[in-house]
Amino acid sequence: MLKSPFIGLPREVAVLVAVAVAVAVGFGVVAPAIPLFAKSFGVGSFAAGAVISAFAVMRFASALGGGRLVDAFGERAILAIGIGIVAVSTGLAGLAQSYPQLLVLRGLGGIGSAMFTVSAIALLFRVVDSGSRGRASGLFQGGFLIGGLLGPLAGGFLTGVSLRLPFFVYAISLAAAGGIGALFLSSAKLRPVHKPADGDARSAPDKGGEVVSTTVAEAWAQPAYRSAVMVNFAIGWALFGVRMSLIPIFVTDAMGQRAVWIGAGFLCSSVAQAALLLVAGQFVDRRGRRPAMVLGSAVTAAAFVTLAFSSVLPVFLVAMTAIGVGGAFVGTAPGAVVGDIMKGRGGRVVAAFQMASDLGAITGPLAAGWLVDNVSFASAFFLSAAVLLVAMVMSLRMPETLRRDDVRPRRDGPR
Repeated sequence: MLKSPFIGLPREVAVLVAVAVAVAVGFGVVAPAIPLFAKSFGVGSFAAGAVISAFAVMRFASALGGGRLVDAFGERAILAIGIGIVAVSTGLAGLAQSYPQLLVLRGLGGIGSAMFTVSAIALLFRVVDSGSRGRASGLFQGGFLIGGLLGPLAGGFLTGVSLRLPFFVYAISLAAAGGIGALFLSSAKLRPVHKPADGDARSAPDKGGEVVSTTVAEAWAQPAYRSAVMVNFAIGWALFGVRMSLIPIFVTDAMGQRAVWIGAGFLCSSVAQAALLLVAGQFVDRRGRRPAMVLGSAVTAAAFVTLAFSSVLPVFLVAMTAIGVGGAFVGTAPGAVVGDIMKGRGGRVVAAFQMASDLGAITGPLAAGWLVDNVSFASAFFLSAAVLLVAMVMSLRMPETLRRDDVRPRRDGPR
């Protein structure tokens, strides 16, 4: 009989994973409709793309502010408010009567998304201990991955019915996610954030006294945090940026293949990553954050080098599968490092960490696109591999943050 992957973890982890699935499904539902709905107002492709960019830019610009709100008011309050902002703005976007209205409302949604993401990750790191943080991170990422796979399937159908309908479905899924969070996270047991008279925050109850939070400067002074930020930047650059923007063009233009193979390549990546997320999380919690970051960065870099030389489908599919394998490890370990170095609330620390990925996702496609236009596809893939190798070298030099006394026996029992 298969055991639940949540055995030995606090209930709040399963709740946060459920919230992640609901949010990701909704986002996947609305994604196909956004550019088409924008163009229905008579604008061109650039303006339609700007609606998507507005969400990403505002999410990036407001992340640090969201982190400050988390440190000031707590993770659960900001999570609920963030989801609420995205839900309301999305519902109103479905009612938009002009392009400017749609653009502004999607920008507001980006602000709410930043608040939700930062608070959810910060909360996840406060409900688990060091010995379970990798597995919890893997499950949380898996929730987004599963939702991201399911959402577009429904989104394409709903878009065919009405361009406005996906926005309302997304708003409903967000309301459901917010309801799940409000119902099951209100009594979450968090690691202390208040400092008692003797200054030992570890033994303090989560009430009364001075609120303890980790600043970005304190975190940045630690080589492990700098390495985690660099790995997250590389993830944003290579996986969220270059892979998403360049692979479709590479398959059709450089390889001369039908568009169906684009989906096949992405499916290979997603299946490999989903299949290994739990394994990677256990590796992170038993072997350490450092080896997982080195392994994941190296495998992903090798995959991009392989893409640079791929001209036949089997090699392309193997490279895409390897990207998923590497992504499972680099998608879990850096977040666990951030959780390890946090003392009390770490909203700003999580925000800066998340901003690194967003910055990579913004700059990676631009740099790679320029190289494709002026040099070659191979040069763009080589540059992505170089970014990942820099992350690998920094990871090799970082100290391990997993405390060995927190490593659990192989057979975890329920808490």
